[in-house]
Amino acid sequence: MNFKNKLEEYVNIINNEIEKNIIKDDVIEKKLNQSIEYSLMAGGKRIRPILIMTSYQLFKKDYEKVFPFAVAMEMIHNFSLIHDDLPGIDNDDFRHGKPTNHKAFNEATAILTGDSLLNKAYLMISKELSNNNENIAQKLEALKELANATDRMIIGEYVDTEFEGQKISDDYLEYMHKNKTGALICASVRIGAILANATQNDLEKLTEYGECIGLAFQIKDDILDITGDVKELGKPIGNDIEKNKSTFITKYGLEESINKLNQVIDKAISIIEKYENGEFLKELALYIRDRKK
Repeated sequence: MNFKNKLEEYVNIINNEIEKNIIKDDVIEKKLNQSIEYSLMAGGKRIRPILIMTSYQLFKKDYEKVFPFAVAMEMIHNFSLIHDDLPGIDNDDFRHGKPTNHKAFNEATAILTGDSLLNKAYLMISKELSNNNENIAQKLEALKELANATDRMIIGEYVDTEFEGQKISDDYLEYMHKNKTGALICASVRIGAILANATQNDLEKLTEYGECIGLAFQIKDDILDITGDVKELGKPIGNDIEKNKSTFITKYGLEESINKLNQVIDKAISIIEKYENGEFLKELALYIRDRKK
């Protein structure tokens, strides 16, 4: 398997599914729809929807059945990014090398764009439940998983903003990032497995894998905030230190953060290697560790 080609294939699939849900009609709220398209198609990595697809594929081949949940997850992720960038939270000017939504449009439109994306995610899944009564129990469980992860993500963001500029304990730091960054990532792995009707044993193993890569994703973000290249990242570096935020770097230093990153990735790989067709998820863990943006 060529991981790079497979990843690109999955990204294209997700992009095509997202585009199907972008409204381009000449309506009064046209600017709102343009704002939604601006953020959704800004060039994200699509890690979360890809995790839904590929964890499902550990057990079943017809991954197109998870598309509504995959697109909904990406909508919720983008809702969180738009609101995270707002002046009242992180006050960031760039995302993916482009002006953030509130800079490209305005603050009110950005807030409402985030609100709209969150609502559209649940509308998409409600339509799936209404139009297709196959595996309703699994879909309802996956919906519950998505809603809970969204709630945890918001809680993590609150902790991040509430304790900005303060020294926090190791437990608080891990709690913050397990929720803010890890919740949607871990839920994506779980949702794919739930929709594939995986056993409880498999679900427990994949939850552990999801928690590992979710934590790894945040540690790598913290590392890139001081070591990354501005052009590759598409946003300024050093923001976390400038805002006196608690990160793995400020808590443990660069060397120990790299060690922690390697440890959690090794643990994720040891879990997923036990699956005969888990090669892509293994390579994805390595991609998260080695990424430059």
